[in-house]
Amino acid sequence: MTWKTNWEASKRHYIDWWNQKGLVISMWEHLEKEGAPHEDIPKPTPYKDANQLYFDPKWRAEYLHYQLSRSSFLADIPPVANTQLGPGSLSAILGAELEATDDTIWIRHRIDFGDEFNLDPQNKWWKLHLDLLKACKEQSQGKYYVGCPDLVEGLDTLAGMKGTENVLTDMILRPEILEQQLQKINNIYFEVFDQIYEIINENGEMAFCYFSLWAPGKATKLQADISGMISEDDFRRFALPYLREQCRRIDYTLYHLDGVDALRHIDAILDIEELNAVQWTPGEGKPQGGNPQWYGLYRKILSKGKSVMPCWVEPDELKPLLDNVGPHGLNILMHFKTEREIEQAVRIADEYR
Repeated sequence: MTWKTNWEASKRHYIDWWNQKGLVISMWEHLEKEGAPHEDIPKPTPYKDANQLYFDPKWRAEYLHYQLSRSSFLADIPPVANTQLGPGSLSAILGAELEATDDTIWIRHRIDFGDEFNLDPQNKWWKLHLDLLKACKEQSQGKYYVGCPDLVEGLDTLAGMKGTENVLTDMILRPEILEQQLQKINNIYFEVFDQIYEIINENGEMAFCYFSLWAPGKATKLQADISGMISEDDFRRFALPYLREQCRRIDYTLYHLDGVDALRHIDAILDIEELNAVQWTPGEGKPQGGNPQWYGLYRKILSKGKSVMPCWVEPDELKPLLDNVGPHGLNILMHFKTEREIEQAVRIADEYR
């Protein structure tokens, strides 16, 4: 990637991290670089409204191109165009609606959901995914990666389609129908993912928007955020089989463990032999990823042969984290505010590599 001059060294860090022996220093999204841009790209015209901001492929591709030309890729920050269409956009591909505001995209479930759904090539949101990815890929020209949108899967996708309350009710009243729907979502997920991969991969490598992932093969982020509302037995029945299938069919996988209520499922998650890594999000109002409170969790994950991704680690938390957890198998998403902070973090990391 020509806009990241140290990319070959960072790739080695990522490959080592996927294999539980490397250290990655990165951040979620990008910080504006100091000095001249990577390339003098004209600034696009201001967006007219939230729909153009997110749903106009040509405008958004031009904006991302401009933004990345002025982004810092120091340390192991990957150059990735963020093509997010809301967390869980597979729900929209399967019939839910997307609603844009100036700061996010909301997924609105179908009030009239009647149990049946299919992948419709004419679905407007599926067409938007493809059009946006193609527009971004045309702009990128090997200067950066085009990230895979955060499709999401399983229970969370179904909740986006018919509402969380209805999914929870089906666990009790219609468990067999729920399992059929979850398997169908998985089947469609692979079809959608493979079509996206064919557009965005760079010689077999790819990036994923959420958590700025890169891998030398197919990679994805997995989740079941609804798990904070369900029992361990229900998680093992209604989430684990479908997550395991994804881990078996995709080369590199990261599980997004979201919130303290989801911690009761960590043993089930770590039972997925093919899972490569676990990301930890403590949740709103909780100490974030660099807090010593989570060191034991990280050590437990590492002891099971998985890599770890702590998030929102402050610069002064980096050295204590490495001292207590070690430098092997950590992809640390830092909370950087300046390039100077990035450079200081790299110097600390180099002492441990």
